Amino acid sequence: MELGRLLTAMVTPFDTDLNVDYKAAERLVQHLVDTGTQGIVVSGTTGESPTLTTAEKLELFRVVKRAAAGKAAVVAGTGNYCTAESIELSREAEQIGVDAVMLVAPYYNKPSQEGLYQHFKAIAGSIGIPVVLYNVPTRTVTNIEPQTIIRLAEIPNIAAVKEASKNMEAAAEIRGATPESFLIYSGDDGVTLPIMSVGGHGIISVAGHLAGAMIRQMVDKFAAADTAGALALHLKLMPLFKAIFVTTNPVPVKYALNRMGIPVGGVRLPLVEASEKEKGVVDAALQGLGLI
Repeated sequence: MELGRLLTAMVTPFDTDLNVDYKAAERLVQHLVDTGTQGIVVSGTTGESPTLTTAEKLELFRVVKRAAAGKAAVVAGTGNYCTAESIELSREAEQIGVDAVMLVAPYYNKPSQEGLYQHFKAIAGSIGIPVVLYNVPTRTVTNIEPQTIIRLAEIPNIAAVKEASKNMEAAAEIRGATPESFLIYSGDDGVTLPIMSVGGHGIISVAGHLAGAMIRQMVDKFAAADTAGALALHLKLMPLFKAIFVTTNPVPVKYALNRMGIPVGGVRLPLVEASEKEKGVVDAALQGLGLI
């Protein structure tokens, strides 16, 4: 199944009482599709997955799948630090009809590389849809080593990795030892082109909410060997890529969406809204690209 080169890790819209706003989620899906997103990751880090209940996640999967039907692939974030819970949620997501699941490295319990392998193998073996691994050691403490990812890529439905370690050498090692059909995605907007230069397929993006058309153009240009054109766009977008991580994601991108007239509400504790200084950094980046 083709997930696309630009996937956006969707924020979860909340209303004024911080309940999930499913109507706003439908509108956000349409905005993402209209601006070039080919795949939508639901209930990932950017979607504040740690503070969503299982019932909220399942309803989001249903709503987003319905809204994106025929327009974009839907990837459900179903992994956590408990293998049994991850299996249960992945099975329920498959029944809802999502196109793939994304499984983050277990956090807090710090498994060994063999533990990571067995965790992902068990979840993948419990479902029939594609699995996207998610390596983000800055949040999980544990790094999924390249050799572990290479082993996991031999499992038929483990189809891709979101590599957010910023380690180009690791990405190149994975690319050199996995089939072409195994896709490597950048997990960080700022290193999309470097990862594509060592065989990456595209980006699972946060900035795709705000500048999706430009990012889609950038990855498509690079894939078409227009490296100069892709680099020009990358350099133009860099202030935005930096600004949306001026504080903890997704605080800045939610602020930016609200500023752009795309209401997504605030963030749930333990996250808090951006400071005035942080808002100024985001505003400057949006103004620089003509987005506000």
